[in-house]
Amino acid sequence: MSLRLALFGQAPLAIVCLDRLQEEGHDVRVVYTPEDGSRPDALAVHARNLRINVVQRNFFQRKDGSPIPDALNDYETHKVDLNILASFTSFLPPSITNAPKHKSICYHPSLLPKYRGGHALQWQIINGVVDTGVSIFIPDTGIDTGPIVLQKSGIKIAPNDTAGSLFFKKLAPLGADAILESVTAIDTGTASFMEQNETEATFDELISESAATIDLKEPADKVDQLIRGCDPQPGAHLRYSDMLLKLYDVSLLGPCNQPPGTITGIDDDAMVLALNGGSLRIGRVRGDNGKEPASVFLKRHALEVGTQLTESNN
Repeated sequence: MSLRLALFGQAPLAIVCLDRLQEEGHDVRVVYTPEDGSRPDALAVHARNLRINVVQRNFFQRKDGSPIPDALNDYETHKVDLNILASFTSFLPPSITNAPKHKSICYHPSLLPKYRGGHALQWQIINGVVDTGVSIFIPDTGIDTGPIVLQKSGIKIAPNDTAGSLFFKKLAPLGADAILESVTAIDTGTASFMEQNETEATFDELISESAATIDLKEPADKVDQLIRGCDPQPGAHLRYSDMLLKLYDVSLLGPCNQPPGTITGIDDDAMVLALNGGSLRIGRVRGDNGKEPASVFLKRHALEVGTQLTESNN
């Protein structure tokens, strides 16, 4: 058996899903991707190379939730059996998600009902979660609230994991497996659907600039978790000399007897910053010159060991 599919998503997860769905004999009728940014969308390029219809659109519904007529009319021409949402960040109206025979399935990088929301992956690192996994669910009118088709667990969040490494190396590959298993179950009529337990549900807002602000009074492990959870997006930051200085590629080091915010070491690429109860090696920063090695930023601003990074050098 095979299904006629619409794939909504972004690279790399959606590319892996697209290739595997075709290998299993499914008919991917159309691929929806975001509009091109500074570079061509990788999923769109890949799908076109496979001679699959591609639609690049950022918006499918109006502010009141009603569908944009052009988007709906185009979608209806493809006559699919199932929509697959693989790392898709645009909102879809019910007239699209509920239209196919089997409706839609959506990937989510947490074990629902825990960590609903668009920054679920980031918040798990920030909050020190150790065990995680992925969920495939049927979208409804809530945010990540629909019935669960399948879950896969067993993923450990390592002490050095960032949001980027957790997704690309762990949860995206696991998500592709979960999506393919869900499609097979739906195709063969063996899928089961479990309502989420609302008494166990948690929800987190998107990480705001305020939430991504580093408080040097916080314990070292909390600062480390915040930075890793915001790496690469949205980037946790300190304020230095009237700029937001975002920190990346960090690793937690041992105790330090210097006041939090003090630069205690500089090497060819990185710097070491004193924290409350520890210290932090920082590989890269983004301030007034794009993302660069931390040592390059320090040299340009004439910052040396012993300087407080949170102070202006003017």
